[in-house]
Amino acid sequence: MPNSRLAESQRTKAARRDHLLRSYRPLAGVHDELVTSDGTIRPQWEALLDEWTSVTPDEMTRRKAVADRHLADAGVSYRIRAESSLDDMLSGERSWPMSHMPLPISEPEWRAIEAGVIQRASLLEAVLRDLYGPGRLISEGALPAAAVAGSPDFLRPMKGALGPDGQQLQIYACDLGRGPDGSWWVLGDRTQAPSGVGYALENRLAMARAFPDLYRALNVERLASFFQGFRAGLVSGARRSDPRICLLTPGPLSETYFEQAYLARYLGFLLVEGGDLVMRDDRVHVRTIAGLKRADVIWRRIDGDYSDPMELNAASRLGVAGLLHAIRQDNVVVANSPGSGVVESRALMSFLPRLSRKLLGEKLLLPNVATWWCGQAEERQEVLDRINDLAIAPAFRSDLIDASEGDHLLMSEQDERTRAGIIAAIKTRGMDYVAQEVVKISTMPVLRDDGSLEPRPFALRVYATATPEGWRVMPGGFCRTSDRLDARAVTMREGARSSDVWVLSEKPVAQVTLLPPPDQIQIRRLVGNLPSRVADNLFWLGRYLERAEGVLRLTRTLLGRMIDADARLPGQQEAVKRLSGLLVAWGAAPGARTPPLRQAFAALHGLDHYGSAAACIREAKRTASVTRERLSVDAWRLIGDLTRRIERSNDDLPTEGEGYETADRALRALAAFAGLAEENMNRGDGWRFLEIGRRIERAITTCRFARQFGEVAASAESLDVMLDLIDSQITYRSRYLVGVAFHPVIDMVLFDEYNPRSVAFQIARLDAEVAALPKMRDDGLMEAPRRLSLKLAADIATSRTDQVDRGFVLTIEQRLMNLSEAVANRYFLQAGIDAPGRKA
Repeated sequence: MPNSRLAESQRTKAARRDHLLRSYRPLAGVHDELVTSDGTIRPQWEALLDEWTSVTPDEMTRRKAVADRHLADAGVSYRIRAESSLDDMLSGERSWPMSHMPLPISEPEWRAIEAGVIQRASLLEAVLRDLYGPGRLISEGALPAAAVAGSPDFLRPMKGALGPDGQQLQIYACDLGRGPDGSWWVLGDRTQAPSGVGYALENRLAMARAFPDLYRALNVERLASFFQGFRAGLVSGARRSDPRICLLTPGPLSETYFEQAYLARYLGFLLVEGGDLVMRDDRVHVRTIAGLKRADVIWRRIDGDYSDPMELNAASRLGVAGLLHAIRQDNVVVANSPGSGVVESRALMSFLPRLSRKLLGEKLLLPNVATWWCGQAEERQEVLDRINDLAIAPAFRSDLIDASEGDHLLMSEQDERTRAGIIAAIKTRGMDYVAQEVVKISTMPVLRDDGSLEPRPFALRVYATATPEGWRVMPGGFCRTSDRLDARAVTMREGARSSDVWVLSEKPVAQVTLLPPPDQIQIRRLVGNLPSRVADNLFWLGRYLERAEGVLRLTRTLLGRMIDADARLPGQQEAVKRLSGLLVAWGAAPGARTPPLRQAFAALHGLDHYGSAAACIREAKRTASVTRERLSVDAWRLIGDLTRRIERSNDDLPTEGEGYETADRALRALAAFAGLAEENMNRGDGWRFLEIGRRIERAITTCRFARQFGEVAASAESLDVMLDLIDSQITYRSRYLVGVAFHPVIDMVLFDEYNPRSVAFQIARLDAEVAALPKMRDDGLMEAPRRLSLKLAADIATSRTDQVDRGFVLTIEQRLMNLSEAVANRYFLQAGIDAPGRKA
């Protein structure tokens, strides 16, 4: 029996293998990763397919769904360059397109790639040190001056800025492809601000979660050691033993903002924008809620010429005025150093083989695609003589050529007019162009919808980082597959998908962690000072979520009254009128002539009404998106769930019951977020500003409920509505056996410190959290926010229900707005994101 079961299992695996490979046809004249020219499966793929086919089709579907859910729940996304407005900030985000089939690479082949990447990183580091140092390569004729000075990434103010031991490249990446003969070629170098390491890590986490047994069985090498070395390299360059490391991002409109926020959280760095940094005493400081704090290391994810508007691009709002001066004074480490992008130009690629022999005494282990810079007469003439066989690309800037194939033109495919224009441009100003050999990159298998495999062109991005022990290469990388069979290069803007890269070790792989040894861990309970911009956005995240809750409660109560069997009674009609009038006053619904059901629909889903629940939730998500590094995956998932609950795909008017259920489900999602914040967030300053924003907004909303429904002569129906709005019907009925009455209801709404919905409760919590905020003064005097919160708390605690009228409630509401403004003036040194409704 065991033998028969084994035979049946082998037959099943063979059938699944046949299904995978049934339609796989390698492209002619192109190297294929899966099969050799005689149709034999390559050894590393043989091992992968053997494990892959041990999984049933149904289980494979579930596992792929696990990976997809992980990416969706984590909010893994990217943006294309054209999406550059705040209005497109969320709608323009693209879900991360991951292929479920990894790229396996054998250990011997990987070691060859690793050696080539280390050599190339060392070469480019040596070139940069010379270009910004003694300049011998140019003076001795190894490099034409125009090939360097013609690049906008060569920053003259950086000349001599770093000492002889100053590291120019902290992280380096190169894009690799295989030629028809199977050898690896470098398609391009990335030294400006290489992206993709965070996406490579997310690919790995998704695949390891979906295929843990496969991952272990194949001895896939882990990525943590790379990030461990990267962080150690940054720390070693700092001048203090416990440095503050910042990741400088262009902001939420960056194509890879998700990755930047994710890496900041993963590595424990402070995510900052240019406006968060300022120069004082020749040093860079971070604007925090506790004042200026020194920045020791800056991991730069903005282009070099945007780093310093004082000495470089004066139009830049992304950098720090005076940053280059701080670098020259050796007061800050910037990785990669401004100006490092000069060596990723195509013009320099043509000189790298010669420079490797001159600087390293070695032949390049990973050669470039053959490249000719047209700034030299002999090379220019050679290009013009055989131009129909070549691809033409910009030597420096990527906007010189309008090409559907990325940023190069295949001259054999151009019409006579285009070809003549390119030839004339090369003759006139050849230094702006390079010609490259046309090579179709190799293919790897990707999964089709029916579960079979098909070949697709791919490019592999490999990363290296400078550590105290030397260069370290990430064991894997970032693979991109194209949806076009004739692709010569692959970018994430051309319908590509990404794949995890598995380096298959020949022995079991040890587990690696980013945590230091136990005896080297310094115990701390807070993560440092909060940047003012982050505090601002967390404060408004709390306010937007509470504002959405207020609208949802109003809408749910309105729909509940419309559903009620007694809806035609005068008292109910008056309640419906007041509820819809409040929605209109809040900018959540159209005017009073609109039927109440349509008003409720607009209040739930109407993005064209700035006060609607959908609009508030959209602003909350946008605000959360610029503080992603401060939010857990669960928190981001809840915000995404909330957005989906409130979105509506059509304009069909729902019934009262459907609208009620929508509002109710959205309120439950908001309650889940509040519970997560209460139970899972550390009680640091980030949580405190989120809490302050929530409490101010809830108190203001409750005051507005009281002004609308709680006048002295209010009807029983109005008071009952108010109890619904503050979710206190059960509490009221358990305390009072009589029906609703003005004084007990107003006490519960305004003064009851035991009711988590009352104004008094919010103000008490506000005062406690404001009191715990950092102080700037050491003279013993209260700062403005605490003075206002303490006096407000005392006044509300000593007030009585017989003092309440509309004017009393309005005064409390205005004082809450004054407190909000005082908090903003004291702690928010610059505006967060520009959004409707951002006012007290």
